[in-house]
Order: sequence, then structure tokens, then C-alpha cells
Amino acid sequence: MNRSELLMPAGNLEKLKVAVLYGADAIYMGTPDMSLRTKAEFTLEQVVEGIAFAHAHGKRVYLTLNLFSHNKDVPKLAEYAETIREISPDGLIIADPGVFQFMKEAVPHIPLHISTQSNVCSWLTVKFWEQQGAELCVLAREVSFNELVEIREKCPDIKLEAFIHGAMCMTYSGRCLLSNFMSERGANQGNCANSCRWHYKVHVRLKDGKVHELPITDENKELFEFLLEEDCRPGELMPIEEDDRGSYILNSKDMCMMPVLDDYLRLGVDSLKVEGRNKSLYYVALVARTYRAAIDAWYADPESWNPKPYLDELRNVSNRGFTMAFHHGRLTNYAHNYEDTQSIGEWEFAGMITEVRDDAFVMQVKNRILAGDVLEFLPPDADAETSLLRIYEFEDALTGNMTEKVSGGPQTQIRIPFSLFDQEDIVSLKARIPVHTIVRKETPLTQKQWDRIRLDKTGMKIEMEGRVDADAVDRLYARQRGSLIESRAADTKETRFKTARLGIEGCCGRGCNGCMIFWNDPEFEKARTLLARKKQGEMFERDARKMALEDES
Repeated sequence: MNRSELLMPAGNLEKLKVAVLYGADAIYMGTPDMSLRTKAEFTLEQVVEGIAFAHAHGKRVYLTLNLFSHNKDVPKLAEYAETIREISPDGLIIADPGVFQFMKEAVPHIPLHISTQSNVCSWLTVKFWEQQGAELCVLAREVSFNELVEIREKCPDIKLEAFIHGAMCMTYSGRCLLSNFMSERGANQGNCANSCRWHYKVHVRLKDGKVHELPITDENKELFEFLLEEDCRPGELMPIEEDDRGSYILNSKDMCMMPVLDDYLRLGVDSLKVEGRNKSLYYVALVARTYRAAIDAWYADPESWNPKPYLDELRNVSNRGFTMAFHHGRLTNYAHNYEDTQSIGEWEFAGMITEVRDDAFVMQVKNRILAGDVLEFLPPDADAETSLLRIYEFEDALTGNMTEKVSGGPQTQIRIPFSLFDQEDIVSLKARIPVHTIVRKETPLTQKQWDRIRLDKTGMKIEMEGRVDADAVDRLYARQRGSLIESRAADTKETRFKTARLGIEGCCGRGCNGCMIFWNDPEFEKARTLLARKKQGEMFERDARKMALEDES
């Protein structure tokens, strides 16, 4: 069987290194002028360093050259070809047929890949590019799995790449003119303004020709309901809600193929692609680590593979809700988020280990951390156990000053002494937590955000299981959507964590290193006994019933 590669994005050199360390088989990147990402932070020197770093770790690197060229871009191609001729990338990702032909002649030793921007949706188009000399085709997001199966059967001699995770575009694989029209930023040249995710207000045109904004007030809100009906979905009415933030009628949820990842692995898709060159270091690390673990677990034991733990972990990085998009051949209303465009995750980036000293870690702080927060250290090795530390004070790595809170910033570094990890073997800890290790913490969320997460989970569950009982599903989704609308209307700014802070609200059940309440209070003696039978940091409350049954047997 052809083993699929995990292909991760990198928007800068640091993200490339993190992607390599956290399990990517290959990385795609590019310079800002030619790669459909004007926010890319790679200089030519960093491209050279990045390729060398990846190759030293046995990983591949593909350079993106997937803009649709205008006349002004053509003179740059010769210079681009000259600069990459000697740095030996493992492939060039190209969309424009003219650029393809130019590079085929200028750098014939470098494999050419066809970008998703070329909208490859059929085996006929794959055959065409194969005959032109392409080594790999990136298929459009709109290709269903059944179509992918047929393409694989009819095109066995060319590599295929499919998207499995990341942002979805409401147009055809990113071929969009909204951004050009509304903000004069070329979406197909790497500078999309994401106009589809903006809010849009409702207006009414009177018969006298005057146009007025239609404010929805307490007095008139029961008089109106605005719905969309698409021709091919008669009776499937999609609500348009408007408040002071506007309406999000074009806002797709994020793609996540984890529930059906085994289908792609079983088929032998050559490359499984994750979107996100503009995403954070935390996104790159967590998504790479999770898919690495899931892919390896399937190859080790495909019959008992279960996507749920990996899907749960992916929800810990900010997302707009997940959808399997066109996997089954069509979208449903569950694939869009009509309520808002905010990305939400239950955990967030706390920091990154920048130095491992003889007696302590040094961590660059990325977000605000308060006394009592639980830090989770995510080793690059997907099979290695994470480590949890509840921390009560912070030592400045340069001055030694102690504080009860720290804020994120490029100059903010704290020293975390190994003595705080009183439940860990320090030798093992240092081996698992190298430089570039990502550290995260729980995110405090408002009731509206918790309701959004619950609604998103239900939508994904419906996509996974299918509409067995359409009425019951609709009622459940409607109830949860109603709760979200109510909490949104309340507009409370109060936030809460998923687990308790400082122990004063009760034990959170994590048994974190350094949590004196958990490890010493007699009240938690039974909890300590249960936790001793589980791996470090694993919650025990959810499995208490299962463990009791095991005791009885």
C-alpha cells in the first residue's frame, strides 16, 4: 500500500521547524511575491535554511508558485527560476499553465505539482496535466470522495493530493472576485480580504425607489423572518439573522476530514494537505501532532481505528466549527456558520520552549497567563505523553522577578524550574520537551462561545452520522441554535474556564504537577488512587464508571 504523506503549511521559518518536529512528512511554503500569500514571511535566505533543515530531518519541501500571472509578473519568473535552481526543493506548486511551461523548461530537474487553484475536479483534467509532465495534482476541495476513487482508478501513475483540514472558501477552490471588487485586493494573487466572512446588513427597497436600512428592534423583530432558499434544495430554508454585528450568509465552517480519514488512507491518496500558512505556531503544532498520531494509529491497526479522540483534540485549536464539506458530494446547511465568523477553541497558545537549561525550561510567553492556570506541554513526538503543570507564580527568565501574571510578547520569557514538576521523572521530561515545544492553556469563554462550540459539535455529529431522523435532528439543532441566539442577545462579557481555577471551586481532576491541593488534601485521596492508574494528565471523571466496571470484573 502507498503510504500517504502528511503535508503541513509554513508561513515562516519558525513554523516550518515546528511542522517538521511535530510530524509533517512534507511542508509547503513560499515567498510573498509569488505564492498566493502576501503575508508569508520567508526571505530567500530563510527558504534555503528551511529546505536544509527539513532535508536534514528527512522531510520534503514544496515551494508555492501558484499565482495567476499578469504581464508584470512574467519578468520575475526567470529570476525566480535562477534562485531556486540550486536550493533543490522537492517540488514546485503551480496553477498557471504559462508558468508551468516556463518552469518546465527553466528547471526541468524540479518536479512540478498542479495547485488547487487550477480547479482539478475530474480524471480527464488529471490525465491532461500528467501528459504535460506534472508529477502530482492537488485536487479541488469540491471533489467528492466517490469522484476521488474514480480519479485514482483511472489515473494510477500520477500522484494525487487532497485537502483534509483547514479553511473553506465559498467560491470554487479560491477562485474569487469578491475581494477584487470590494477592496481591490487580488484574491488570486495572494491578497484575499476574506470578503465572504464580512457581515452584511439587511436593507429594504420601498416602492418609491428609496433604499432604507431595516433595523431589527424589540418592537418589530417578531414581524420579520428572512430566509434563503436555493433552487436545488426546495423547502430547505436557511435563516439570515441580523443583529448589530450584521449577518454572515457566506461564512463556511472549516474543513475537517478526520471522521473519514481512514477512507483516504485506505485509498492510498499520496498527499494529505492541511491548509493554513497564515495560521499560528500552535495551529501548526497541534494539527500536525494530531494527524500524525491518527495516521500512524490507522496504519498500525486499521480495524480498530477510531477518529473520536483525534477529532476532540482538533477542537482545542481555534476553528469556525468543522464540516466534511464535499466529501459526500454536496453541502448541507450544517456546513455553514450563519451566527458569526469568530474562530473559537477550548485551548490557546500559552508559549513555546526556547531553551532547556540544566535546572529549568525557558518559555517565551505568547498569551496572558494568570496564577492558577494549567499549562500543558505538548511534546513533538505524537506518541509521547503530555505534561500538565498548574503554575501559581512566574519568574522572569532575565531578572528573576516574581509575578502572579504575565502577558504575551516577543521579549517576555519566564523560567519554569524542574522542581515544580514534582510528579515527573526529570530525565524523561527533558527528553520529551525539547526546544520548540508548544505549551498551551485553557481559554476562558463566554456563554455565547460555549453555546457556539456545542452547536458546532452537533452539526459535525449530524454530518458524521447522517440524518436518520430528520425531524429529531432539526429539533435538536434548533434548540441549541436557540440557546446560542439567547446567549448572544444577552451579550454577557463574563467568561468561564472548562475546569476550576486555583482549586477554590473544587478539584479539576487533572492532577497537575505542582497542584498542592490535589496532591496533599485528604479529600482527594480517592482521586489520586484513580489517577495513579492512568497516564499523567489524563482526566479520570469521564472514565470513573468504566474503571468501576473493570474493578467488578
